[in-house]
Amino acid sequence: MLEFLKHATDPNSIIQLGGVWLLCIVIFAETGLLIGFFLPGDNLILLAGILCKAKPELMQLNYFTLVFFMIISAVLGNVSGYWFGRLAGEKLYKKKDGWFFKQKQIEITKTYYNKYGGNFTLIIARFLPIVRTFAPIIAGVIKIDFFKFMLFNIIGAIAWIFGLTAIGYFLVQAFPQIEDYLSYIFISLIILTAAPIIRVFLKDKNKST
Repeated sequence: MLEFLKHATDPNSIIQLGGVWLLCIVIFAETGLLIGFFLPGDNLILLAGILCKAKPELMQLNYFTLVFFMIISAVLGNVSGYWFGRLAGEKLYKKKDGWFFKQKQIEITKTYYNKYGGNFTLIIARFLPIVRTFAPIIAGVIKIDFFKFMLFNIIGAIAWIFGLTAIGYFLVQAFPQIEDYLSYIFISLIILTAAPIIRVFLKDKNKST
């Protein structure tokens, strides 16, 4: 189990083992399944952009085709999360904490909905670990209009996938030796994307004490 989680959370292993199709499955799972919040979406998408330019034989797709498949996976993942939320309803708020699921994850996501509203949250959630998994689920629970949900779902998916892959792709063009510094890039990305979540968590903790 530990060995599986090690590979599942390592972007390089995911792409090397399964190529584009496993990449798309992971993106779908992170945005569409309740247990997908631990998957390395941001790092994986950035790495895909880098490898698409640096090692095209590994990706076996041109840049725009790769981006298209990943956007479709992200959109379908959110749709899956939305309908899970619609079916689960408010019972999800009463679900007990388990190995993967914690009520705190729901509370963090609800904080963003209260602060930014449903539509904007669906866009910014794409760039926030944990929140991007639970945002479509909460959208389903509170029954946001599906067509409105789809509009912001698509906008968010395009911004997330295209934005991160473009950074990786064009970084290789500007700095051909960037592959030697991937570990530093991933650590920096993890810190940047986790910072807003940590801030909300600490803010809520201070309120409760």
